[in-house]
Amino acid sequence: MKTSSTLIIAVIAAALGAYGYSMLAPVKVASTEQAADKKPEKPNDHVEQDEHGADRIRISDVKLAAAGVTLAEAASATLTDTLSFNGILRANQETVVQVTPRFPGVAKSIQKRIGDKVGKDDLLAAIESNQSLTVYELKAPIAGTIIERQISLGEYASEQKPAFVVADLSTIWVDLSIYRQDLKRVRLDDAVLIDPDDGRGEIKGKISYIAPIGSSETQTALARVVLPNSEGRLRPGLFVTARLILAARNVAVAVRRSAIQTLENKTIVFVREDNDKIEARPVELGDSDPGFVEIRAGLSAGERYVAENSFVVKAEMGKGDADHD
Repeated sequence: MKTSSTLIIAVIAAALGAYGYSMLAPVKVASTEQAADKKPEKPNDHVEQDEHGADRIRISDVKLAAAGVTLAEAASATLTDTLSFNGILRANQETVVQVTPRFPGVAKSIQKRIGDKVGKDDLLAAIESNQSLTVYELKAPIAGTIIERQISLGEYASEQKPAFVVADLSTIWVDLSIYRQDLKRVRLDDAVLIDPDDGRGEIKGKISYIAPIGSSETQTALARVVLPNSEGRLRPGLFVTARLILAARNVAVAVRRSAIQTLENKTIVFVREDNDKIEARPVELGDSDPGFVEIRAGLSAGERYVAENSFVVKAEMGKGDADHD
């Protein structure tokens, strides 16, 4: 009797369970169908095409700036055929003066240190003469900057060794190393573009001196450019690169080399349109130099384009294309 009751209860429970499952199943199917019918929202940076079939992506100025992307205007440019050299900045040796004590003695006071700017006749140090035991003044013979100091307070100062070196750094020498195979292409007064690699662009100068002898160790000869340095931008001792201008040609439309990208086997430039879109514009390239590339077709002067970090926009367009698919 007890076994029969247990069996009846089990049968009733199974029936109720089956009924409950049949009631829930349609609800799940309907929910799935609704989800399938619902279209995904279009991302903000989706890829679309213009009337010519070129890809475009919607992207804000804020997002571009955050990614380090900079824009520039396509414009005319002068492309140059150049020859590259390495060089070093040096103080103009014609404006460097060694300041040596007149009499040996002991340094009683030191007024200037390396890096200080001085005017002509400014006091540098006071020396007590060993002969007369009187103190005399050591003054700057020219206006300039202290680039060396070889004397300390209380130290013996000798007339055999300069106590200070003063240099007028308003002009700087750029000494270039010219390889023997390039010497025949370098002439006095040739135009040269000097790049100090400080992010402020190149400085134009000209060859003012070519050494009559070369270096047996490096098999190079020296060519020198003298540059103005009133702002103190150029610092002796630092290395620079230089480009000797061999030929120059003006072009109507050019963009920076960093703007050129390849997308779907096409050479493109990313062009700003409607203040919120970037178009992957196919272009025809012409001549180029280390800084700029001529655009023969596809882009007009005055149009804004992605000049720096164009690879970021290319990556965004790839992401947007994947979302769009």
